[in-house]
Amino acid sequence: MQREMKTSSTHHQINKHRSFIIILKYFFISLFLSLPLFLFLLSLQPNHRTTTTTTTTVSGDLLRIRPGYSSYENYIQRQLNKTLNPKLRQIWTTRDWERKIKVFSQFFDQLKRQNLLSNDSKALCIGARVGQEVEALRRIGVSDSVGIDLVPYPPLVVKGDFHNQPFRNGTFDFEFSNVFDHALFPEKFVAEIERTLRPGGVCALHVSISKRADKYSANDLYSSEPLVKLFKGSDLVHLKKIDGFGLDTEVVFRKREN
Repeated sequence: MQREMKTSSTHHQINKHRSFIIILKYFFISLFLSLPLFLFLLSLQPNHRTTTTTTTTVSGDLLRIRPGYSSYENYIQRQLNKTLNPKLRQIWTTRDWERKIKVFSQFFDQLKRQNLLSNDSKALCIGARVGQEVEALRRIGVSDSVGIDLVPYPPLVVKGDFHNQPFRNGTFDFEFSNVFDHALFPEKFVAEIERTLRPGGVCALHVSISKRADKYSANDLYSSEPLVKLFKGSDLVHLKKIDGFGLDTEVVFRKREN
């Protein structure tokens, strides 16, 4: 009788051990299978990583990311502090309105004379605030024009983050921006321009080189070289000095056809 009880107890322990091994086996299998899903989900969150680097990887010391942003949300809030500033919005929509439209119109007229922009172009202005550049395009005949900014200003400006434009691939013939210095991720800023430009489309940027931009800027550019390198799918059309509301250089690219 004791032998039978002993044998039964041994079988019970063996069965418990086998059950534990089976459970452990399935645990490691499920963990292994879930790892790719975890990595995939992690890759979908590029805009919310903590910012610790002070220099972008493609530029050396010629394009520096400003420190001080603990998260992407922190960066966005700082940009909104400028965009929603009631005093600035009052200036943008009154005293600066016609003055800026006049200057933007002159820039865009020159691009039309160089056949880089036409009345048939579908145009986007990036970081357009209250849309003076959009209004300028419309006044010179480029009627299919719109702007994006974190804060919309209908009907000229719709809501959008220039690190993740809310448009399909190849939507626009022409894109313009004078807020490159506000990009926390310059590579993403440029990649979104090239994504939403059609093949053969033109991008014109007004930037400040070799001098510090305003306090809300997220990067400082010390040469045109890193900017040219960022446009991996485009060719440089021209680079020239300008006087554009504190910005001193116009850089124009054309997206390659292939």
